[in-house]
Amino acid sequence: LGTINVHASLLPKYRGAAPIHRAVIAGERETGITVIKLVKRMDAGPMLARAVRSIGRNESSDEIQSDLADIGARLLVSVVADMSSGCCTEVPQDHSLATLAPRLTREDGAIDWNRSAGDVHNLVRGLHPWPHAFTHLHGERHVILRTSVDSQDSFPQHPPGTICVAHGDRLLVACGSGTTIRIKKLQTAGRKPLATQAFLSGRPIAVFSTFRTNPELP
Repeated sequence: LGTINVHASLLPKYRGAAPIHRAVIAGERETGITVIKLVKRMDAGPMLARAVRSIGRNESSDEIQSDLADIGARLLVSVVADMSSGCCTEVPQDHSLATLAPRLTREDGAIDWNRSAGDVHNLVRGLHPWPHAFTHLHGERHVILRTSVDSQDSFPQHPPGTICVAHGDRLLVACGSGTTIRIKKLQTAGRKPLATQAFLSGRPIAVFSTFRTNPELP
């Protein structure tokens, strides 16, 4: 019968070690589970079953992973039953549509503020709970834990990375293409995570300061 595997993507997309995270980072609106037969080529075997699951605009990878674990377990039981009864159909993958989902590294979390607010938001939620998206302010590393995108807030006159509002529970940062992202929760290296209002109460940030990808840049 061979060996079967449960993979957390809609194959042939996102073959590899980090399919959920890579799908969220890419802004996909759906993902799922694919049960396949194993072959020598990574995640390239014939498909035995698939289940689709939508991705919410603000969902993080850990939320999706928890749900897909349940979906995958149920789908695997169904496939094993079908195989036992001899009614399981193998569907070849279209290898021309294959994309890769390589293993994550800490460096993947560096925020490029030249990207659009939507891209930065996808990075933040895609890299939660590890390795997390991060940036630097005055040489200090800050992990960005939760964000949102509001098209009503726009500061196209400011360079990407500029902190345009830093008051109360509002921490707004200019991104590429004239877009703006709102940071809702963050963490300075070595300190506990805080919602924006609590963070700014204890550590005010000057408006027009600049978040930077690398700490060594002026």
